[in-house]
Amino acid sequence: MTVTPPLVETASAEDSASAPLSSLPLAQSKVLLAAAVDIADFAASHAAAIDRLGGFPAEEFERLAQAGLLTAPLQPAWGGVGLGFEAGQTGLTLQILQQMGRGNLALGRVYEGHINALQLIQTFATPAQMQKFAQAAQAQKVFGVWNAEAEDGVKLWPLANGGYRLTGSKTFCSGCGYVDRPFVNGALPDGRWQMCVVPLEQVSVAVDADWWQPSGMRASASYKVDFSGVELTPADLVGQPGDYFRQPWLTAGVLRFAAVQLGGAEALFDATRRYLQALNRLDHPHQQARLGKMAIALEQGNLWLQGGAAQIERYSPVFGGWPDEPHPKVASLVGYANMVRTAIEQICIDMMQLAERCIGTRGLLPPQPSERIIRDLTLYLRQPAFDAALTGVGQYVLSQTQPGRALWR
Repeated sequence: MTVTPPLVETASAEDSASAPLSSLPLAQSKVLLAAAVDIADFAASHAAAIDRLGGFPAEEFERLAQAGLLTAPLQPAWGGVGLGFEAGQTGLTLQILQQMGRGNLALGRVYEGHINALQLIQTFATPAQMQKFAQAAQAQKVFGVWNAEAEDGVKLWPLANGGYRLTGSKTFCSGCGYVDRPFVNGALPDGRWQMCVVPLEQVSVAVDADWWQPSGMRASASYKVDFSGVELTPADLVGQPGDYFRQPWLTAGVLRFAAVQLGGAEALFDATRRYLQALNRLDHPHQQARLGKMAIALEQGNLWLQGGAAQIERYSPVFGGWPDEPHPKVASLVGYANMVRTAIEQICIDMMQLAERCIGTRGLLPPQPSERIIRDLTLYLRQPAFDAALTGVGQYVLSQTQPGRALWR
């Protein structure tokens, strides 16, 4: 990033730990959301130009930095507004992520990872680590979560000096070459999973760009990266072994990528409507019926996101609560998040099918934006463990005895 960050008074570790959570003023929320809309509009106009292997929404990230949206996930004590961390900002967070997805799903995927990483840090890091990572975010470093791997996954080997040496690779490393501080979680010798953040400009890694040969999400730069030989200090390890898989944080986070996906569905809705309007196909009853179904599906998705935000806000003052405070409603929140994910995936699938019927073969050829959006959305929807998410909902509701109307209220 080349943008000069705004001057922020640095909080001490003690200030951060004791700082009260504050509600973001409505005017400030409107400013951030308006900035997100402007960036999304630009991203949509720029998406075709970077829809290629090796492409990336770099200028869009410059604009995110200028708008303060790279530091926004930090708590106010660290110069942000708690986007994605303070529970009261969940609705705004999901709206902003939805706009990023509307502009370009590749942009939305990488920005969602930035918010995710800073949420994990503020939940599980020590005060000293929080100060270090907050300073990096204030310097416009982009964070991410690179967790996917194959048989040659990452392992952490303890060294005599107290540090760790990494071996192995991560796949689907979205934003490779642009993300500065990725979570590169791996297995310790005893098999437990440990979170760690790699300062990429301080180490040497082997990037396999040829590994990424997708039909969609070309501009996300989701390469394979070999971290073998990288050495980390204990300060680079975040939280305790197993923290990454703790609930509700792991599953509640699906709300974020569901919001990005719904933004892609919104972009497809708009592109389909513009296509029919340009051809003056406005009076055909079948087209009207399809657009009516698409409008209903889009509004259903918006309502699901609002419901998910309400669940997060009622659960705790911070996203997922505090790790050292047991919560009686973990299973409830996990179940609701899985419902949101499942419902929005189906909404996106329905939107693509309806759009394809509306626009026909001509509308599925470049340079029509629908062609790219459908490719990107089809790939992005393939998040892991869909069946487990759906059966998890069923498992939760079968374990309850209260009436259906009271399950989440």
